[in-house]
Amino acid sequence: MAKKGIREYDAKRLIHKALPKYSNGRFQTDDRLILVTPETDLDRLPVNNSWLNDTKLVVKPDQLFGKRGKNNLLLVDATFPQVKSWIEERMNKQVTIRQTTGETTGILTHFLIEPFVPHEEEYYLAFTSKAEADIIHFSLHGGVDIEEVWDSVVTIEVPILTDPATVDVLSRLPEMKGRETVAAFIKALYRVYCEYYFAYLEFNPIAFHEGTLVPLDTVAKLDDTAAFQCADKWGKIEFPKAFGSVSTPEEAYIAALDEKTGASLKLTLLNPKGRVWNLVAGGGASVIYADTVVDLGYGKELANYGEYSGDPTTEQTYEYTKTILDLMTREPDPQGRPKYLLIGGGIANFTDVAKTFTGIIKALEDYKDKLRENNVRIYVRRGGPNYKEGLENMRRLGERIGIPLQVFGPETHMTRIVSLALEEGK
Repeated sequence: MAKKGIREYDAKRLIHKALPKYSNGRFQTDDRLILVTPETDLDRLPVNNSWLNDTKLVVKPDQLFGKRGKNNLLLVDATFPQVKSWIEERMNKQVTIRQTTGETTGILTHFLIEPFVPHEEEYYLAFTSKAEADIIHFSLHGGVDIEEVWDSVVTIEVPILTDPATVDVLSRLPEMKGRETVAAFIKALYRVYCEYYFAYLEFNPIAFHEGTLVPLDTVAKLDDTAAFQCADKWGKIEFPKAFGSVSTPEEAYIAALDEKTGASLKLTLLNPKGRVWNLVAGGGASVIYADTVVDLGYGKELANYGEYSGDPTTEQTYEYTKTILDLMTREPDPQGRPKYLLIGGGIANFTDVAKTFTGIIKALEDYKDKLRENNVRIYVRRGGPNYKEGLENMRRLGERIGIPLQVFGPETHMTRIVSLALEEGK
């Protein structure tokens, strides 16, 4: 599972879409949500969203950080002119936020506008996952630092493979106003959590208002390895970088390529001077390869994280590979040690291995001189449609350009090439 944070806007959008179905029409959340970016024309918003003119509003940054109230980044019970002025004062401004994990400095670029909900009761609700179970957390003490009142939290453990519809929530809740309604809401929301492949979902607070629960502050992560099977459910979803993180030109270039294709192209640069570079097919495989490198004690040498998948074209794979090779070969290791390029992945279902390898091979040929200068050694493992042809082409490439290149098929464990490479580098 690769847990990736999403904006509060997207989390609430998905919940609004799914909750009526999984509550048999009993519950529905408000869909009046506006995500404001630097490109948003604030003057046009009330024209296209008439409710802004006669509704009291809440506005806050939507950039994957919490403690917005404590950092004076929350405006509540406001009119649209007040919201507009508040955003204009902060858009594209640098701020330092203080959280339990420390201080982070970044630029404010995204804001969420939604209706203000007057309420009395504030609860805490969260869904988390671990290897053997999902966990439902609930407390009557929401809207505070929940860690300080954790002894008030009710914990319901749901073993894996349990039918979400059979989970008993009601008997576990404390005595409270609307207890049966709250239990039914939580149960329906847990079904959304499962069916939409959330990996983390927290509401602090979630309010009880007019006989139902209303999510206020929301934090969410999705299992991005489910992106393909959840494409229709999620719609266009963004996985923003953490607040304060700035994309390198190369990361931005790959992100731009990714936006223009139905395939998936992802790149995160971890250590430009690292000696272990991954060129991995598949989101799940990318996690496994990175974890294996770290498990073998080479975490500090791991240069990048990313993946290509979804049957990218030869040209797209070429551009992706070329970007990684350019980063990898900008300067040799100061100690003269070899660098390792791991071209791996699972057994593809529909990605044409020979076709994608054609793009990789073209890039490797273009960079053959720099690869030799940087003492690069290449390990390849792949399976799937036309994999034999692709592997044979790779083998011939190594002979042709004079680069140490070893090739393995699906009979070899997926991450075996990691240990082969790193054992050689000891």
